[in-house]
Amino acid sequence: MAETRQVIEKNNSLSTSMKPKRKKQRWDFKNTWPLHALVIPAVIVALIFQYGPMFGIIMAFQDFKPWLGFIESEFVGLKHFITMFEYDYARQVIWNTLVISVLKLIFGLIVPLAFALMLNEVYHMKFKRTVQTIVYLPYFLSWVILGGMLIDILSPSGGIINQFLGWFGIDPIFFLGSNDWFRTTVVISDLWKETGFNTIVFLAAITVVNPALYEAAVVDGANRWKQTWHITLPAMRPIIIVVATLSLGNILNAGFDQIFNLYNPLVYETGDIIDTYVYRVGLVSGDFSYGTAVGLFKSIISLVLIVIGYRLAYKYANWRIF
Repeated sequence: MAETRQVIEKNNSLSTSMKPKRKKQRWDFKNTWPLHALVIPAVIVALIFQYGPMFGIIMAFQDFKPWLGFIESEFVGLKHFITMFEYDYARQVIWNTLVISVLKLIFGLIVPLAFALMLNEVYHMKFKRTVQTIVYLPYFLSWVILGGMLIDILSPSGGIINQFLGWFGIDPIFFLGSNDWFRTTVVISDLWKETGFNTIVFLAAITVVNPALYEAAVVDGANRWKQTWHITLPAMRPIIIVVATLSLGNILNAGFDQIFNLYNPLVYETGDIIDTYVYRVGLVSGDFSYGTAVGLFKSIISLVLIVIGYRLAYKYANWRIF
């Protein structure tokens, strides 16, 4: 026993001596300074264009006059915030933003998810990739281009959609000039642009599912619908929760680029959102203080929703950034 113990101890000492010793990591600035130098331009740009303008938030609490500047302009406290909630049109703008954003959130989650599930059932790879590319293509186009396309396509005089409706005896519809149709047009056109990207996200989540689960389900007699319901969707639940909760942070971002390129005074009642309202009031009309107050209100609510979204994503999907 003593000899055996000595042999074991000798082997252990040899094995420990053969293990490479870990060196303490030190911050070697001499070797890493090029990487830090590459970051400096990005930091400077962020400080100038993102953190620098934040000083302008003070305008929300002043009766700002450009010729007086920030220092000499009169301080009015929460006057502009109170005016915002007393003004009926401001409340209508907030309501429009919420309605459009919630519709985009709901359909922007359901439609790509359903499309990804259907596309996953296609076994012909060339056809699958072709469809995926066609659906994904509008995502790379700006709303300036898509807005011009939609104005021509939806034109009540010569648009292809109204020509198609005319074949069935339906009168032309002014999609971009009617309060009854504008929100629907905005949501559908947003799906047209964004569905391709979200579909790729969900398809990537589907590829992670263990194929052995489907094989076991086939042995148990499960058809494709039951496999999707009991295997695919539960496996995709974390990414669905992440996408949905992160969208909460954008609940007040109804899409300035899209609305600005599509709306007109005829649809202000149902189509004017916070961002376009701030643009017209703050920049076009020159009421900088009131426009800043509305924008600050939106930013605070968005920050709260982002924090809530991250908390929900971490709680239900165990996902976090930091």
